[in-house]
Amino acid sequence: MRPPGGAFPHNKQLHACVPVDFEEVHVSSNADEEDIRNAIMAIRRNRVALKGNIETNHNLPPSHKSRNNILRTSLDLYANVIHCKSLPGVVTRHKNIDILIVRENTEGEYSSLEHESVAGVVESLKIITKAKSLRIAEYAFKLAQESGRKKVTAVHKANIMKLGDGLFLQCCREVAARYPQITFDSMIVDNTTMQLVSRPQQFDVMVMPNLYGNIVNNVCAGLVGGPGLVAGANYGHVYAVFETATRNTGKSIANKNIANPTATLLASCMMLDHLKLHSYATSIRKAVLASMDNENMHTPDIGGQGTTSQAIQDIIRHIRIINGRAVEA
Repeated sequence: MRPPGGAFPHNKQLHACVPVDFEEVHVSSNADEEDIRNAIMAIRRNRVALKGNIETNHNLPPSHKSRNNILRTSLDLYANVIHCKSLPGVVTRHKNIDILIVRENTEGEYSSLEHESVAGVVESLKIITKAKSLRIAEYAFKLAQESGRKKVTAVHKANIMKLGDGLFLQCCREVAARYPQITFDSMIVDNTTMQLVSRPQQFDVMVMPNLYGNIVNNVCAGLVGGPGLVAGANYGHVYAVFETATRNTGKSIANKNIANPTATLLASCMMLDHLKLHSYATSIRKAVLASMDNENMHTPDIGGQGTTSQAIQDIIRHIRIINGRAVEA
């Protein structure tokens, strides 16, 4: 599922080596309701998707709902998960970052409930429910347990939004009580952003409502080198959709052969792991990380002069080396 441009056409060369048949669906921010319905039907049919970034056009009328939001809510993709980890060969201010961010994906400020009650006065509703707060908290703690993580931090603004964020925080505390082996703490969202840019290594697993997750995802992506490096996943009980973590459209660099393919390829690896094709995911992931050590292959977003096609060819070369070693072993 992809919009035009970006790194997707180049990445198809790598996808050719995996035992997955892709059904392509083209969607943009201007897609009509039928196009979106077709995309959702395709995901329901396949139960999994690799998604490109769909731009949300701010110039469209208020009645036009975000295509990304429609997709997430229609399929109940309630958990947005990104793994923000320092990568080899990428120069950044902070080292040894390794954070799992869990974002509630279906309510909060992105509930599409706003109206102009009188001229010049707009009301936007933030929806926080106990059921969905418990669900995302349970997901975060279970993920921490399965990943061998030691701490979960709930991000909130309960000091001001005492009912909405207060409910979210209380639900996190309730779930935390069932996981005594995992340390639980909480942090106000504004302090969280300051702590992230000053000492990000203190965080392990983070769980938060929708809007805060959007902001924290982008901050963390910047900490490890930018939006071209971090993959994301959207999980529901039935469906899973994989994409780049920050949902950056990359419109300004489309069709210029300079897009960084790393985030999309790592999203592909997450998808392959989800499909239990672990050996393919491991080969591609190792090749991507090995290629990152070669500064000549770095695209402009991380300070290099390499092209998308050069980066892909170098990754393919590393896959052949890795698979060759596997055969020899």
